[in-house]
Amino acid sequence: MVRAGLQRILDDQTGITVVGEARNGDEMLDLLRSVPADVLLLDVSMPGPGFVPLMQELRTSHASLPVLVLSVHPEGQYALRALRAGARGYLTKDHSPEELVAAVRKVYRGGRYVSATLAERLAAELEGSGSDKAPHEELSDREFEVLCLLGSGRTVTEAAAQLTYRRRILEKMAATTNADLVRYVAVHGLLR
Repeated sequence: MVRAGLQRILDDQTGITVVGEARNGDEMLDLLRSVPADVLLLDVSMPGPGFVPLMQELRTSHASLPVLVLSVHPEGQYALRALRAGARGYLTKDHSPEELVAAVRKVYRGGRYVSATLAERLAAELEGSGSDKAPHEELSDREFEVLCLLGSGRTVTEAAAQLTYRRRILEKMAATTNADLVRYVAVHGLLR
């Protein structure tokens, strides 16, 4: 439904054509091998290899393709990570269709798109006044991904391949158990 809505919004615009859509990250990478695109809209929560590995693959295999990240998550949770990973813009899904079109056009022209709120946050980080960061903002991308897995209720066994980061997460988060992590993730709205 979401993909159909996005397609309808974009297809109604002069000069914009949707050339493909994918249900998951692997399908998207396969599609990009055969269908040229000028801008990629990428959902943070897209099923597949995970957002960070997907961005890394895109930077390797499609380095010149501008990526506009769409998310239901507030900007504070994923926006900075998306931009650091190489995204050219970040937009939450609660923005208007006009803002989506403006973001696509700006990213297509080589610019970056961030909301006014995110721009203020980025400016504060540059000034160094972002010192009152939440502990999860100090985690690496991989540690953050594992935190979200554990916080969403995955068992240690289910997240085993990624748990080499668990000890460091616990230390950085000043937590002692998975339950502490679950509570933190819930309180800060980090669930996918």
